[in-house]
Amino acid sequence: MNLKCAIVDDEPLALNLLESYVNKTPFLELAGKYSSAVQAMNDLPDKHVDLLFLDIQMPELNGLEFSRMVDTHTRIVFTTAFDQYAIDGYKVNALDYLLKPISYVDFLQAANKAVQWFELLQQPKKEIESIFVKSDYKLVQVELRNILYIEGLKDYIKIYEENSPKPILSLMSMKSMEELLPASRFIRVHRSYIVQKDKIRIIDRGRIVFGKNYIPISDSYKQIFQDFLNKRS
Repeated sequence: MNLKCAIVDDEPLALNLLESYVNKTPFLELAGKYSSAVQAMNDLPDKHVDLLFLDIQMPELNGLEFSRMVDTHTRIVFTTAFDQYAIDGYKVNALDYLLKPISYVDFLQAANKAVQWFELLQQPKKEIESIFVKSDYKLVQVELRNILYIEGLKDYIKIYEENSPKPILSLMSMKSMEELLPASRFIRVHRSYIVQKDKIRIIDRGRIVFGKNYIPISDSYKQIFQDFLNKRS
């Protein structure tokens, strides 16, 4: 398994050292290196990296603060010269914590831990066929095979089903719904939309068409959606 990674460190020597470690690790691909968290914040969302080597003590925006803004898919390995940050690192669910000066052996162990994490995620799970959502003070069972798409509206979502005149309105976040749905069947294409892959029939000028409704594909999810299409083309 190969992983896309990035490095954020304001020390040029540390940045170059980690880059050299990535370059001699066959299963790692360097997607970007940044001398500040602010620089990374502007560029990383388009990279869709799996693993981030992140320094903690940096000006303007430190690594701990930045880690809370990183995509939930990305695993974080903190790198720092100060072991006092270790506890804080685990509070934000860091995959590992490397103390400078970092040896290649320690770096490789952290990288292998990331590979194990993603391999575990790819193991087949018995998929659910239905979910229960709260709607109008009741619990409603929704068959996954009937879902066309889900629309997010602030604190609410709308679940649009085949052959149903009205969507199901439920008080929950898009993030919670996305975590509930099996990724093998559903794909997020926009901050406000999740669609069922097998229900997609027509794509018109960057929009998915369901009858009279057009679902936009935002720039943030365009590459993920294109990867999905490539696998089916």
